[in-house]
Amino acid sequence: MSLLQIENLVVEFQTASGPFRAVDGVSLKVDPGEVLAIVGESGSGKSVAMLAAMGLLPWTAKVTADRLEFDGRDMLAMSDRDRRRVVGKEIAMIFQEPIASLNPCFTVGFQIEEVLRIHTGLDRRARRIRALELFEQVGIPAAEERLGHYPHQMSGGQCQRVMIACALACNPKLLIADEPTTALDVTIQKQILDLLVELQAEHGMGLIMITHDMGVVAETADRVIVQYKGRKIEEADVLTLFENPKNAYTRALLSALPENAVGGRLPTISELLSDEQIFAGAPR
Repeated sequence: MSLLQIENLVVEFQTASGPFRAVDGVSLKVDPGEVLAIVGESGSGKSVAMLAAMGLLPWTAKVTADRLEFDGRDMLAMSDRDRRRVVGKEIAMIFQEPIASLNPCFTVGFQIEEVLRIHTGLDRRARRIRALELFEQVGIPAAEERLGHYPHQMSGGQCQRVMIACALACNPKLLIADEPTTALDVTIQKQILDLLVELQAEHGMGLIMITHDMGVVAETADRVIVQYKGRKIEEADVLTLFENPKNAYTRALLSALPENAVGGRLPTISELLSDEQIFAGAPR
C-alpha cells in the first residue's frame, strides 16, 4: 500500500480577476522508503500541491481531489483536529526558508520541544533529552549550548539542520523537503543532502524532495515527477528520465543545466518551447 496517494488534485485561489488554478489535476503516490523528487520551474505548483495535501494552505485556497489518502486514511474526510494530529507527527515538512520558518522570539530548543509537547506524551525532562538527541543526530556541534540559542545566532546551514530536527522529532512516516538546500553554499548543500538521505534510509521514511536542481534529483531520487504551470508533465524513474526524457519540457529543462552552456548564455525554456508543445502528450 502506498504511503501517500493523490489523484486529480486541483488547487485554486480567488483573485480580483477570477480564480487562479495553481495546481491542475496532479496525481502522485509515494511508497514507504521511496524518494520521490518533484521538479519544475518556480511557480509550477510543486510546493502548493504538498501544502494542500497537508492542509496548510490559507482559507482563500479551494482544494479538491478525487483521492487524497495518507497511510490508508482519507485526508479530505478528516476533521481539522484529526488532521492536526497527523501533520507534524506522521507527515512532516522541511520548509524552504529556515530563517523565515523558525520563530525569532523563541530559542531553537524551545521550538523543538514544542513539537514534542504537542505530539507526544513526553514530560519536560524527556523532551529536553530528545531535543538534545535530535541536535546531535543532525550534526549540530555543541548541541547542548545551541539549544539555548535563537535563530539569528545560528548560520543558515545550522538553521536548516534545526528545521530537519523539528521535522524528525516524532519519527514521521513521510518527510517533505521543500528546496532544502536553497541559499546554502555548495559544501553545506552536500552535507544537508547526505544527511537527509542517510536519515531517510535509517528510519525507512518516504521522502518527497521538492526542487528545481536537477543535480539534487540525480543524487537522491528513485522516481521523478516534472511539473509545469500546475500540471504534471512527465513521470519516470530517475535513470529513465535523465537518459530518455519523453516530454519536450523535460528535455529543455535538462538542456538548461549550467554545464551545457557553450560560448554564451543559456536560452530560457520559454524561448525554446510554447505551452502547446509542452502540454502535448502530458499525462492527465
